[in-house]
Amino acid sequence: MKPFTTVKGIVVPFPRANIDTDAMLPKNYLKKLEKFGYGDFLFDDERYLTPGDVDIDPSTRKKNPSFILNQTPYTHAEIVVAGANFGCGSSREHAVWALRDFGIRAIIAPSFGDIFWQNCFNNGLLPITLSDTEVKQILAIESRSVQSLQLTIDLEAQTVSSGEQVWPFHIDANKKAALLAGLDSIGETLREKDAILQFEQQRRQQRPWLFQSGD
Repeated sequence: MKPFTTVKGIVVPFPRANIDTDAMLPKNYLKKLEKFGYGDFLFDDERYLTPGDVDIDPSTRKKNPSFILNQTPYTHAEIVVAGANFGCGSSREHAVWALRDFGIRAIIAPSFGDIFWQNCFNNGLLPITLSDTEVKQILAIESRSVQSLQLTIDLEAQTVSSGEQVWPFHIDANKKAALLAGLDSIGETLREKDAILQFEQQRRQQRPWLFQSGD
């Protein structure tokens, strides 16, 4: 997993609340067996004017020119700024995979769906919770910008900034350390591999009957 340290990227605004995982990635793409390759399907129903499926080449489909992810410079956005309850709905991790594969590194919102929030950390995305007022400030700056707004996110300092304006954010210390190191839950467990093996060896010696095969 790619470590998250400092990201300076273009902001794509999604100011509406309650954007759910079904909207981010429709259910027909859950048939894909791989964990990667979902970027072309992010917000599929809004992004294309013609229907799609896992075996339809996205390049053959007609795009919706009015949808923001089809417009320059948002095609290269790395930061989503959204309304409250972002990532609600079903628990599909595929929605986070689609954001990640598109190139999104962080999402800023007043609140998140609980499972979506956890899935972000497991896939190297940083969900940042700011107050509704702070999110509206960022969206207002973006709407007034002559050029695309770029934000700088410094995970070590726990800040979001635009020029001289800085918005601090809180993050759990363990999740922060894992993102900085580029570790998901499995990676964190594997760091304790030697200790786990040592425990299992001691357990076999102390309670050998637990490891005996039956007749």
